[in-house]
Amino acid sequence: MSAFSLSDLEKIVTERARSGDASSWTAKLYQSGMERAAKKLGEEAVETVIAAVKGDDGALVSESADLLYHWLVVLAVAGIPMTDVMAELERRTSQSGIAEKASRNNEV
Repeated sequence: MSAFSLSDLEKIVTERARSGDASSWTAKLYQSGMERAAKKLGEEAVETVIAAVKGDDGALVSESADLLYHWLVVLAVAGIPMTDVMAELERRTSQSGIAEKASRNNEV
């Protein structure tokens, strides 16, 4: 198993996003702004769901990788480090999922 992590991917995304390299998909997507990056994230989320429903394990793995990558691009465009998301997840583990969801006061 590889020691590659989401933190490693976040560093690569951040470096490429800010590189301005015209041959980099990450740089192009980053420069296109939030609307384009978020749209790609949504597309990948739908493709991941479709792969899961179909029971296509290979596609599910591939689409999940695309989903995580595009999620990190959206965070980069927003200027939000993944550590903020991880801190929120850690905070939520201190209570039951049902109690945590109820505490959000009907957030969407």
